[in-house]
Amino acid sequence: MVEKILITPFQKFIKVESFSGILLFLATVGALAWANSPFQDSYHSLWQHKLGFTTGSFSLNKSLIFWINDALMAIFFFLIGLELKRELLVGELASPRKAAFPMLAAVGGMLVPVALFTFLNENPETSSGWGMPMAADIAFTLAILNLLGKRIPVSLKVFLTAFAIIDDMGAVLVIALFYSAGIKWGLVAVAAGLLLILAWMSFRQIYYKYIFLLVSIAVWLLFLESGIHPTVAGVLLAFTVPIRQKIDIKDYTDKLKQIADSFGKEQGQKSYVLSKKQIAQIDNLEEISDGVQSPLQQLEHGLHNCVAYFIVPLFALANAGISINTGMDIELPLVINTAVCLIVGNFVGVTLFSYVSLKLRITQLPQNTAFPHILGIGFLAGVGFTMSIFIANLAFASSPSYIDSAKMGILLGSLISGVAGYLLLRMVKK
Repeated sequence: MVEKILITPFQKFIKVESFSGILLFLATVGALAWANSPFQDSYHSLWQHKLGFTTGSFSLNKSLIFWINDALMAIFFFLIGLELKRELLVGELASPRKAAFPMLAAVGGMLVPVALFTFLNENPETSSGWGMPMAADIAFTLAILNLLGKRIPVSLKVFLTAFAIIDDMGAVLVIALFYSAGIKWGLVAVAAGLLLILAWMSFRQIYYKYIFLLVSIAVWLLFLESGIHPTVAGVLLAFTVPIRQKIDIKDYTDKLKQIADSFGKEQGQKSYVLSKKQIAQIDNLEEISDGVQSPLQQLEHGLHNCVAYFIVPLFALANAGISINTGMDIELPLVINTAVCLIVGNFVGVTLFSYVSLKLRITQLPQNTAFPHILGIGFLAGVGFTMSIFIANLAFASSPSYIDSAKMGILLGSLISGVAGYLLLRMVKK
């Protein structure tokens, strides 16, 4: 019974992410079909449509693709930050022993692809794309694992989730440190001040969601104007959200019993009409139910479906459309380099670092798993898609042909990695 209670929330997470992976696939296919149809002009013009507002001396009129990649994706990064904070404090990364294996595997999955890309790249103009092959797409990878059903132990899915979250955080650091330019440190200082205020409020268990929302928008705008990519603000804001509850579970259980006992004794005028006391008890129930969930848990639960079912598929629809024709300017070495680094770099990095850490007894395999499972994860780590495309847009912002070439490499590498990982894991015995 205890195991069922513990696993069920994660199984729900897997279900959401797996269906998100299916939506991602459909959005990618739809984007490619649209971008290569007779209506391809409408595809490209739609994302350049301007949206925004002007008030006095301040103007924020940006293209639709900007609002998707810089605003909506900030919410995606905010959710990653919430998941990481939860994992670090109460989840799979809460103890050094639990965190060591996915962390070392993720380090290998970041360092080796980057080193391989740098080694293979011969064009100085494409050298800035080194960050593309370093992050795994959790939605796609969990969707592939879900296709394997009961062949895959839950512990391996937990490992992959922790691995992917660490991988994504590495990508966030890379974006903040290497893909931001012309930084205005005065604005950064103001944003840092606001973040410190939120952190102090979190420490004192002070949280008002509307104040948090307004300050978050201000921080996002300050990062946008400062030159640091605004999606980084999403992760930093997540770490200021309190994880402690206002009402502990024991008090909540006692009050729940009191309300239930009292509610049944009250009778309205008719069987389908509640009394005033019953309505008051329902209000009280909502209040204590709100208090037993931490702000972090509430936000994570509330945003997960929105991000998985809307934001990430929309990002894929807006960014995966490559118009393939005989006259397009393709940098073939970049396509090949990107694909090879996703496939070979991640496989070698993840499996090598995992093997060495196991041999040195720094880590241990998750329950009910064997090393061939880790080999399969090594291939699945090469399914970079969302984060890889995101970094490609930043790395080659001034060169559309390089962006298209990078996206072709990402699609090719992710496809081969996903198929290889699926086939390998399918051959592994239970």
